[in-house]
Amino acid sequence: MIPESVLARTILALDTPNLGQACDWVQQYRDKVYAFKVGGALALGHGLPIVRTLREAGAERVFLDLKFHDIPHAVALAVRQAAECGVWMLTLHISGGVEMLRAARAAVEAFPQPPLLMGVTVLTSLDKAALRQLGVPRSPRAHALRLAQLAYDAGVDGVIASPQEARRLRRRFPEPFLIVTPGVRPAGFDVNDQKRTATPEQALRWGADYIVMGRALLQTKE
Repeated sequence: MIPESVLARTILALDTPNLGQACDWVQQYRDKVYAFKVGGALALGHGLPIVRTLREAGAERVFLDLKFHDIPHAVALAVRQAAECGVWMLTLHISGGVEMLRAARAAVEAFPQPPLLMGVTVLTSLDKAALRQLGVPRSPRAHALRLAQLAYDAGVDGVIASPQEARRLRRRFPEPFLIVTPGVRPAGFDVNDQKRTATPEQALRWGADYIVMGRALLQTKE
């Protein structure tokens, strides 16, 4: 059973291409979790109007996790479109560069309630060997810190990082800079394709503002 105090800082990942199933999850968890995350499966299958559909189902905050990574102009257009749909938070790959991040920031400055822009550091499915294959000589932790510094300097609102980096990130970047951690699993839960994980309690204790759970929450008995 996951404590209410943890659920109150949890973003539930709606990892399904089935909009009806996603709406059912929203209705089931809308009074328990903080927000809901939409990824490619839902967004590509149904388009950005799903944000309105999910809101009507009870999702007060929608986190659009499409990890934009393109030339600055293209990313600015995409981010502005997401903002017009009223998303609460969205993701950008920091590896797209500081100019891209700043273009995204500028694209939403005029909105009364702009979405929170979150820079993706190192995916939780990657380990040191995988980074080496990509030509990155640093450890996941060192690389995450390096990318987070770029995001901080570019003026984005926070970063997406594994819970194993959360403690060092929080020491370096004070609030209100946000840390959101996927790769979170209750003790004893299968880690699946994740490599750098922790329990929800550990992630929050180490400095995460919000944690992301999908399968790990939906398959847990309340």
